[in-house]
This record gives sequence, C-alpha cells and structure tokens, in this order.
Amino acid sequence: MKKLTIGNITLENPYILAPMAGVTDLPFRLLCREQGAGLLCMEMVSAKAIQYNNKNTRALLEIHPDEPPVSLQLFGSDPDVISEIAKRIEELPFSILDINMGCPVPKIVKNGEGSALMKNPKLVHEIVSKTVKAIQKPVTVKIRKGFDDSCINAVEIAKIIEDAGAKAVAVHARTREQYYSGKADWDIIRRVKEAVSIPVIGNGDVTSGESAIAMQKQTGCDGVMIGRGAQGNPWIFSELLEYERTGKMPERPTKEEIKKMIARHAKLQIEYKGEYLGIREMRKHVSWYTTGLPNSAKLRGEINAVESFGELEELLENKL
Repeated sequence: MKKLTIGNITLENPYILAPMAGVTDLPFRLLCREQGAGLLCMEMVSAKAIQYNNKNTRALLEIHPDEPPVSLQLFGSDPDVISEIAKRIEELPFSILDINMGCPVPKIVKNGEGSALMKNPKLVHEIVSKTVKAIQKPVTVKIRKGFDDSCINAVEIAKIIEDAGAKAVAVHARTREQYYSGKADWDIIRRVKEAVSIPVIGNGDVTSGESAIAMQKQTGCDGVMIGRGAQGNPWIFSELLEYERTGKMPERPTKEEIKKMIARHAKLQIEYKGEYLGIREMRKHVSWYTTGLPNSAKLRGEINAVESFGELEELLENKL
C-alpha cells in the first residue's frame, strides 16, 4: 500500500476525506476512519470566529482520540489573523493545518476569502509563509483550478504555496465559477504535479475505486481527496483499499448494511449534538445513503418529518 508523507506526518494510505462544511463533522469522520480513510479533513473554520471566541466554533474544533491523523482547515484573508490563530490552536490534537483557498460560496468569496484568494498571488504567499513560520505542524493549502476561465492559475499558485513553505497542495480540478458542476479537469492536477516537488493531492469526480486509480494514473498525484463521493458512502474508503489490494471492486453494501450504518451514524449524531439537532442533521445524510435504492424517492420525501431516533428507525423499517 502506497503511503503519503506530508511534512513529518506519514499517512497509512493516500485516500483522504475532503473538508466539507456541514458534512465532515466528528460523527461522519469517525465512520470514514473506521472504513480506512488515510486522513480526515475537518469542516472549515473561520480564523476570525476563533479570534472572537465564537461559541459555535468550539464544536467544529472538537477531535475524537480515535480520529488522528486529522487536518484542521482554517479560512480567512488576513495573514496576521490566520497565523496568530494557527499558533493559538496548535495544541489541539490535529496533525496538519490546512488553509482554504478553494471555497466557492458567495459570502466567503465576497469577503476576499476562499477561492477569491486565487486572484491575489501576493496575499497567498504572505498568508502561507506567515502561518508556516508561526507553527511547527505541517501547513497545506487547498486550491482550485482557478477562479474562472479567464484565471486558470493553479500551477502559478501551487508554486507560490511551495515557495512559501507549505508541505502539500490539494487541487480541486474545477474553477470557482464551476462550483461543483461540469467535469473536473484532471489535466490541471497533472500540470501542478509536474510543476512542484511537494505532494499534490487530486480532488474532483472520484466516486469509486476505479476513478481514484484512474486519477492517480492520469495525473501522477500523490494523494486522492474524496468529497461528494463519500456523502452517504463512507464505504468508499474500504472499497478503495480493497480495489488497490486485489484489482477488484468489492460488492456494494446491502440494504441491511446501509440501514445499520444509518442507525450508527444517527446514534453518533445524537451522542455529540443531542437528538433535536442530531436527527435534523441526519436528514440529508439519509437522503444520500438511500439514493438509488428501491422506494428511496418516497423515503426522501418523508425523511424531513422525522424528529426522533425512533421515528427514523420506523421509517427505515417500513419504507426501505
């Protein structure tokens, strides 16, 4: 099994759970760890929110002892704030600090954060170099292909990130303008890989063992980051490991295994967030878990009325 080293951290395998707001919370990360993910990325956290002691960020920073290695992702645009906050939280049990330069959400971009930073190479260098100097843990950066079709600059930005001292770069092979639509351009990952000597992690359109191996072959990337392909599908990591070992894709989970995973996920949500919030957050996960199953459309139509674990169990038993 090919390992991946980022700074002083060696991952057991190169398959990484992507950071996804509202998805890669602690319960979901634990499920992906159990399935063999090589690195877990947390939901992105605002550096300014930590600076102002925003109470909602405390839960986002929680890490379970079974999780590491974990990547904690900060977003912001002020080099002093990001580096200062990185230093302040360095004692938390994360292994790698990631800086978000890929988020396409309008309110983030409007503030000059996330993927808007792709348009400001000088600021990119300042943010990364100040943060690298501020902490001992390895710093990585997640970028996109570019901001839009007139600004395809992932190669330039990756070189700047390397020069500033980052230990790896993850490339989502779409522009900000594309969001998550259209086809990911894996060729940009190959071009970044050829341009820098730090590890390059490919991201975009990996939904199976075959597509992960195809990305590695086509781009030469050192790691594969899986986002939407893991939604409702933590098994993707165990399938990837099995596919790499044997060259064959294992059988997809049975309906009973899916129901069992949903129940386990819901129990973890309730444990960490209470039943009210935990069950409401499970609604989207249940929709993802059940996509493609018989009667799933009807079940998805009814899941939004579920308010307790008992109701969820009953719905799964009677409708799935």
